[in-house]
Amino acid sequence: MIASADTETASPGSFRNIDLQRGAQTPHKTSSAVKSEAVVRSSLSLVEERVSAWSQAGLKRLFDVVCVVLALPLLIPIFLVVALAVRLTSAGPILFLQRRTGLHRRTFTILKFRTMEHLESGARSKVTTAGNQRFTPVGPFLRRWKVDELPQILNVLIGDMSLVGPRPKLPEHQLGDLKCRPGITGAATIAFAREEQILARLPHHRVDGYYHSIILPAKLRLDREYMAQATFRTDLKLIVDTIFRRWDSSEICKLLDLQTTGMQSMAPKAKTPAPVAIANSISVATGDESLVTGD
Repeated sequence: MIASADTETASPGSFRNIDLQRGAQTPHKTSSAVKSEAVVRSSLSLVEERVSAWSQAGLKRLFDVVCVVLALPLLIPIFLVVALAVRLTSAGPILFLQRRTGLHRRTFTILKFRTMEHLESGARSKVTTAGNQRFTPVGPFLRRWKVDELPQILNVLIGDMSLVGPRPKLPEHQLGDLKCRPGITGAATIAFAREEQILARLPHHRVDGYYHSIILPAKLRLDREYMAQATFRTDLKLIVDTIFRRWDSSEICKLLDLQTTGMQSMAPKAKTPAPVAIANSISVATGDESLVTGD
């Protein structure tokens, strides 16, 4: 009934078109680039040092438990229906298990409904895009509406997670120390809810490099800003935004534009520079969860 695989990630979405192939390159760093990177790291360290009282408060933990207990009578019938749908539409276990990094780098097992075809070998790409995985018949629907994330309320009850916080990452993707419990949703989750659409535009061999050099640092900054500024009011707003799917695509576009521009300025100049197209149109696709989401 339970599967353990490498990664299930991403969710449907929309973004302005960006010259990702240039942005995904890893050019030789100049002295000015090294200085810029040092400034960024110093800035991140300053943010990391500030941790809000709410993000570590016992009241936050009490709020999580009360919300989950009140929601359980409504969620249990949904759990049964989804479990039956997963079981009847594809071979393999109902639940997907994966080791993630939690509070102070302690690892725990995250729970999700399985949305991909089960592989006995467990061999999957570490970074999932909208086009590099094979989904079950109900997988795209579960991911589009984030239903596959619902079993994580059990992680909240156990104490491994919170309702709101930085998304728990694979140990190899965790860049900093989490000073609060990771969350089912959070600022980075909402900002990067559509990230698989960005990653799907990249050549396969550049996905990992782009994810580690651009996506992860941007998520790290948002996570640290959350830990520094979190309050009951901000948590409540993030929960409401998640329920009503108010994804903040403008934030990820801004972050990726800045990162891509910086990396292009370090790259050797080409005779005919590739354009950076910025379109205001929104494309919607049946997709999957973020590594975040995300994930």
